[in-house]
Amino acid sequence: RNKLDYICRKLRLKQGERLLDIGCGWGSLILWAAKQYGAQAHGITLSRNQYEYAKDRICEQGLETQVTVELRDYRNVPGEALYDKIVSVGMFEHVGLRNLPLYFRTAQRLLKPDGLFLNHGITHDEEGWRKSLATTFINRYVFPDGELDTMSNVQRVMERSGFEILDVEALRPHYALTLRHWVERLEQRRHEALQHVTQAVWRTWQLYMAACALRFENGDVGIYQILASKRGDGLAA
Repeated sequence: RNKLDYICRKLRLKQGERLLDIGCGWGSLILWAAKQYGAQAHGITLSRNQYEYAKDRICEQGLETQVTVELRDYRNVPGEALYDKIVSVGMFEHVGLRNLPLYFRTAQRLLKPDGLFLNHGITHDEEGWRKSLATTFINRYVFPDGELDTMSNVQRVMERSGFEILDVEALRPHYALTLRHWVERLEQRRHEALQHVTQAVWRTWQLYMAACALRFENGDVGIYQILASKRGDGLAA
């Protein structure tokens, strides 16, 4: 809840504003934005399971007139200058480095003049995404086709796509701690988890999250929230 509220406050979300969540996951952020801030929130996802779950939660909470979710690729969202605010949390790592310009140009196209865009995602301490034992493991078992780049390269693409960078916040220490908690809880609830997945899947995610905790602690990977505005005359909303 703290994370969801922090994001909404960074976006300066106001009553009645239109919010787009690119890669909305299970719908938590769009529901929070609607209930707590009065936004008209729309989420898109490529996951059928996430789409169905989010749709059910919207109906359960009686927010059908205020919150919508759609099974759609961000590249296929039509229109221009439709949203006051756009957010993406933990999705752009899956875009692919060669597609980052298109990703940010799409967000820029959909954002109203002087609107705000918050991009939350993981970065790497080296340029590009070189093949290694770690990247091969991650791409094969956890995040197919995922790629990371340096923070400076991400910002450069954003600026070239027509965004003005307003604020950058590093969250690396928090994510190291978060992953430690996730590993501990997964181990504590091992028997419950194994009712849903195989032993191999459980061990894969245990190893992945423990290794990621170490990498966040060592500084090999980072995670940032970048707040940007669509360039134009005047001040950001």
